[in-house]
Amino acid sequence: MNWTKKGLIFNPKEYDLNWCLSHAQLPVADLISSKIIRVYFAGRNEKSYSSIGYVDLDFSEEFRVVKVSKTPVLCPGPIGFFDQHGVFPSSIVTVGDKKYMYYIGWNQGATPPLFYASIGIAISEDNGNTYRKFSDAPILSRSKFDPCLVTSPHVFIENNVWHMTYVSGERWEMVNGVLKSYYNIKYAHSPDGINWTREGTICIDFKDEKESNIARSAVVKTGEIYRMWYCYVYDDQKYRMGYAESLDFKNWKRKDDEAGLKLGKVGDFDSEMTCYPNLFSVNNSLFMLYNGNQYGKEGFGIAALT
Repeated sequence: MNWTKKGLIFNPKEYDLNWCLSHAQLPVADLISSKIIRVYFAGRNEKSYSSIGYVDLDFSEEFRVVKVSKTPVLCPGPIGFFDQHGVFPSSIVTVGDKKYMYYIGWNQGATPPLFYASIGIAISEDNGNTYRKFSDAPILSRSKFDPCLVTSPHVFIENNVWHMTYVSGERWEMVNGVLKSYYNIKYAHSPDGINWTREGTICIDFKDEKESNIARSAVVKTGEIYRMWYCYVYDDQKYRMGYAESLDFKNWKRKDDEAGLKLGKVGDFDSEMTCYPNLFSVNNSLFMLYNGNQYGKEGFGIAALT
């Protein structure tokens, strides 16, 4: 597979946003009209705390920016809450006249870069212009299957079952005097999108001891095949894009060489890193939103599957 890059589509530094001084991290696409794609993203303030806002793109004009939210649609929670230090969008599901945004609540750990993450839901009833948090508490947090963190869910409905692939924190280790995280991708299911069952099913696991972080999945189904893109850290490399296939959503075969999205050339926003994929379809064509260097510090790009 090959992806044709459309380039850096949105850089928050080109706009006067007092809530977003840098980053457009973990972009999530949502079709809101016949020609507008709304992309939610996490932008950081002066403390590097993240809030969620959006940018509207006209896909009939090569994804031209037509609107940027002047204020966030979702902000960090109060002191002590699971989302005190930041919120990040991860997946959106539309059911009737409601949109369910699955988002990440983030807390700083006592010893950097240690952090904690849980999954919450925010609901919109006005086509994504405003959101309210479903609960002050997460719907998924640490468990016996996910001892360190849960984050980056991808949710979709098939045959009245809600399916989720999510990132599961396995452990932290001190490596050469620095804490290092290890997380992989697991599976959960639900009858209603609120109450989830986890059984420790691993979708994408570590290749070997040199692999540490397997992050943010994006899944589509083509015919009878489920296709997943994700990003991973191997050895001393920064994030690269990976790819896997499955016939039953639980047993996956990694085919990272077929991921198709390569690093950009020197000077490009994605010259060192490609990460955090999100997929959407327009006019029977598949597109990928993704971040580049420094986890999306310069914004997000779009690529088209060719």
